[in-house]
Amino acid sequence: MNFLKDKVTRRDFITYGLVVAAFAVVSLLAAQGVIPRSLRGQLVPVTCYVVMAISLNLVVGVAGDLSLGHAGFMSVGAFSGIVTAMSLTEAIPDPAIRLAISMVVGALFAAVAGFLIGIPVLRLRGDYLAIVTLAFGEIIKEVVNCLIVGVDSTGLHVIFNVGGDKTVADLHLLEGGVAIIKGAQGASGTAKIATFAAGFVLVMITLVVVLNLVRSRAGRAIMAVRDNRIAAESVGLSVTKYRLIAFVVSAALAGAAGALYGANFSQLSPAKFDFNTSILVLVFVVLGGLGNMRGSIIAAVLLTILPEALRGFSDYRMLVYAIVLILVMLFTNNPQLKLLIGKIVPKREEAAAHGE
Repeated sequence: MNFLKDKVTRRDFITYGLVVAAFAVVSLLAAQGVIPRSLRGQLVPVTCYVVMAISLNLVVGVAGDLSLGHAGFMSVGAFSGIVTAMSLTEAIPDPAIRLAISMVVGALFAAVAGFLIGIPVLRLRGDYLAIVTLAFGEIIKEVVNCLIVGVDSTGLHVIFNVGGDKTVADLHLLEGGVAIIKGAQGASGTAKIATFAAGFVLVMITLVVVLNLVRSRAGRAIMAVRDNRIAAESVGLSVTKYRLIAFVVSAALAGAAGALYGANFSQLSPAKFDFNTSILVLVFVVLGGLGNMRGSIIAAVLLTILPEALRGFSDYRMLVYAIVLILVMLFTNNPQLKLLIGKIVPKREEAAAHGE
């Protein structure tokens, strides 16, 4: 038992070490000007998508629930984070502190949304759960489309523009006030305060939270519910409770990623967080391997950078991107390849155990 525990702990620390090493190498290359400008602009979004992939893997890979509305939680975090950061501009001049606060607020709002949605939704399973989470993501997008938010010396001003007849002028902002969210236009004129270092910290926090949750008693209960719901209920485990834990933690991490993502752009539209974004994150999880956090990181990094790296192919870059996706899917799901890896890995572990 101790051997297995040490083995798992060692594997987790290897994952942490790889992330730290990757951050150090990329930071060094960026400082030396080796990384092209177009790819440097992708560094913060890459960290956001890594967090999204890890957090969704907690729901899909560990808890066994198919969620198609993960971009909705990212949207909640993004716009609540933007409002927080813009509202605190005068009170907290330091952008790093404002970014940290906005990510915490984004995580809290997304966690609340995950809790409220999860209570009724997690009584469903399979296709029904997928459809409802998909609907949730679209509802969040439409809600943000109806929001008009501004801030002045008296505080926040919010209008829910259901009829579509309201404008920023209806906020009645005092002189010096700023309109933050302008309905379907989204947020514009926001300060870009996101940094690659902040993204690295968020990835590390996400890894620590998710890996420790999976190894904990609650994590084992979540996997027990996933593997055999009836058996889990028979020993007194609350199915809804443990599924809800995974769902809320995943939503909170997605909200923090959304806040960081929103702080990386001066303009952000609700349309960015549509069904396609949820599917993209799900692709990261599937290609990286269900329950495999290290695989999710690699898949998110490669598939986020690949379209930009293929920009030189012009009109053919998305075709090449699609072909690469198909090849990777076939490669990772090849039974013969899995059997070969299964033969190689035990040999390496046996050699390491004998000190060879």
